[in-house]
Amino acid sequence: MNLSTTYLGLPLKNPFVVGASPFCDNLSVCQSLAEAGAAAIVMHSFFAEQIEAETRAPFASWEQRSRPEGEGADALPEYHDYHLNPEHYLRQLKHLKRLVDIPIIASLNGTRLGGWVDHAQRMEDAGAAAIELNLYQLAADPAVPGDEIEADMLQVVRTVAASVTLPVAVKLSPFHSSLPHFAARLSENGAAGITVFNRLHQSDIDLVKMEKVTHLRLSEPSDLLLRLRWLSILSPDFPGSLACSGGVHHAADAAKALLVGADVVQVVSVVLKHGPARLAEMIAGLEAWMGSAGYDKLSEFRGRMSHRRSSDAGSAERADYIRVLQTWKV
Repeated sequence: MNLSTTYLGLPLKNPFVVGASPFCDNLSVCQSLAEAGAAAIVMHSFFAEQIEAETRAPFASWEQRSRPEGEGADALPEYHDYHLNPEHYLRQLKHLKRLVDIPIIASLNGTRLGGWVDHAQRMEDAGAAAIELNLYQLAADPAVPGDEIEADMLQVVRTVAASVTLPVAVKLSPFHSSLPHFAARLSENGAAGITVFNRLHQSDIDLVKMEKVTHLRLSEPSDLLLRLRWLSILSPDFPGSLACSGGVHHAADAAKALLVGADVVQVVSVVLKHGPARLAEMIAGLEAWMGSAGYDKLSEFRGRMSHRRSSDAGSAERADYIRVLQTWKV
């Protein structure tokens, strides 16, 4: 069974990529993931704010003392709170590249142009096979229009892509007024691929302490549906690579993402829950499904269930919406 695929121009032995996560901090775990069949590993995000935190570090104690009482609940982490500082991140990337014989993809996370984009070149020098550019942000200022936010994003993508010879994938949220149009603009500005989607980690409220509560919620298989819809719409026209991130917990989930046009699936939560062995099970499960469906190669079915045969994907999705609502009877 041939599971090989190409992602960002990188030939991969299968479509299972370990997404950005704490796994990259532990060399032995990464080796276990590679042995379980991971085709590539994405390092966790290196944040633009880390550069700023590094600059602030010598003055951190003074800033803490001078901060007004009660202020700071929404403050950014201090320099020592990040998993890996800039030098450690690059050193870890080099270690991983020597340790495992699969591509290591670095991750940059920022929203506005700044000195942090220079780290893309440093990541390339350290041996990264590609860069995943995470543009996580929430539009919360009513004075800033959407097109201005997207223009800033495009400028970041353009600058990062021009600073390296590596392929750059852009990790997006689903909250754009015209995602297919923005995807096309990203490609025009140097993006070799798109990862769908960023998960928005949202705060809860503690009713006793009357404060926000933040915690990491792992993905669930139900999160996959949003990804399937947009991969199906994007894949017929987007010229670059597409990665599905979020909701892939079983071999069947991976098969669905590939059927609507994904080149790879990124897995994190299911491996955090069950360990690297689960990754091997998913690879074997995909092979079993392919055999039962009569496919010998991944390329034979990738995109088969996308909107490529639809003259108007928006109308098709609206028709699905109406049909779903008509199924509920009381």
